[in-house]
Amino acid sequence: MVPAEGSHMGEELSYSAPVLGSSHATFAELLSAAAEAFPQQEAYVHRGERITYGAWYDQTLRLAAALQEYGVTVGDIVLISLEPSIDFALCFAAVQLIGAVASGVNPRLGRREVAGIIGQTAAPVMIVEDDADEPDGVPHIIRRAGLASLRQGKVKAAPHNGKASDLAVIIWTSGTTGQPKGACFAHENLKSAIQTAGPLAAPYARKLSSVPFAHAGYMAKGWEQVAFGMTLVITESPWSAQQMLRLLVEERISIAGAVPTQWTKFLELPELAHADLSHIAIGVSATAPAPPELIEQVSQAIGAPLIVRYSMTECPSMTGTRIGDSAETQYRTVGRPQPGIEIALRDVDESGVGRIAVRAAGAMRGYWRDPERTAEVLSGDGWLLSSDLGRIDPDGNLVLAGRTTEMYIRGGYNVYPIEVERVLSERPDVAAVAVMGALAPTIGEIGVAFVVPADPGAPPTLEVLRSHVRGELADYKAPDRLVLLDALPLTAMMKVDKAALKGLA
Repeated sequence: MVPAEGSHMGEELSYSAPVLGSSHATFAELLSAAAEAFPQQEAYVHRGERITYGAWYDQTLRLAAALQEYGVTVGDIVLISLEPSIDFALCFAAVQLIGAVASGVNPRLGRREVAGIIGQTAAPVMIVEDDADEPDGVPHIIRRAGLASLRQGKVKAAPHNGKASDLAVIIWTSGTTGQPKGACFAHENLKSAIQTAGPLAAPYARKLSSVPFAHAGYMAKGWEQVAFGMTLVITESPWSAQQMLRLLVEERISIAGAVPTQWTKFLELPELAHADLSHIAIGVSATAPAPPELIEQVSQAIGAPLIVRYSMTECPSMTGTRIGDSAETQYRTVGRPQPGIEIALRDVDESGVGRIAVRAAGAMRGYWRDPERTAEVLSGDGWLLSSDLGRIDPDGNLVLAGRTTEMYIRGGYNVYPIEVERVLSERPDVAAVAVMGALAPTIGEIGVAFVVPADPGAPPTLEVLRSHVRGELADYKAPDRLVLLDALPLTAMMKVDKAALKGLA
């Protein structure tokens, strides 16, 4: 791949050094070193349960022995379909310790999606929640209630002496556009998270986590957590602003992450004014743009800067805003490449928008048993071509413009929905919005705005929204139709389900 606009290389920034060095070849070696170096340091906290690095490693060895009894051998894939929990962390590590491949399966996935993953992996073991349906095609099913005894088994496995190039993890795409794709990562790919962590990792930091463990936010960040000796405090389900504040205060969280809607509800808490949050060093806003005023209000409320990160399943570390960036930069962009990451644009159009490509040590090796789709996105010189569109602003920040599958052409003009969504989301009468293209005679395609009104009794009108967009963007970007919804449909990854909206459009 030859990037059309050259490449933008991540800056060499000085951040906290990890507690453990980078000499370990596999996650098993890293966890063993952590258990020896800081055995009493808390690794996880969830629903009143606490587990240290020493106990995590000890129970992992016992659970790993049980997996071997179920027939799991080196290179086998073990499917883990559990909610975020200490049990998930134990299963993940146990699979790694015996040289097998850990693969998370979101419990929210449907029957066909799960069947597709099982069919592709031929996994000998799948670990599921107690109330989950019995999956077909897996020889051995372990339900969560059975893990308690396996964690305390009498036999410990002997850790497998693997290589850095061994396959370690498969992370599945959300599967909303067909058969799920499994992004494959070797230990050496995952190790790179230590270098790209930046301000989101610090020695013995306490981090609040609300991400699904089956996806890249957890599956690809184990090295980062363990190398820095960090404690992961897992939020309870269902999420609430009161619970978030309680955990921030009681667990003395230093790294706090949430999505914009969660931060908004958090700011509404009256008890926030008297809460001691002096231990928070940094906040993170993810998955959706946060308006500048929200960024400023959150930063003021927690007494720490807020940053934005952008990545994808196939490359879990890509870009991020920097401490000191303005609220406007945080809202309009996803920052600059992280250390060691190269970002480039391909097939750039007249407005400067192109397809985003990335080259990084942490990028996937390819899709599981799918050389055709792997060849479509991975080049021989290491560039990974995404389906996301973006442009580079004068300061070197990446500005997202949507996805290749979402852009529509209205009367010969390219319209990128994310740009329109950002403008509409600024309105106080809009609680949530998604924009899609729909076929139309003569003009080709038109824009459809799906809006969740802030006040269902007084929703915005199409003309009001069109006028607002025309005041900020080119007139052809104003939506042509308005569809009011009680809520936007979501995928298993808690992102807006554009495929479902496409049908409505």
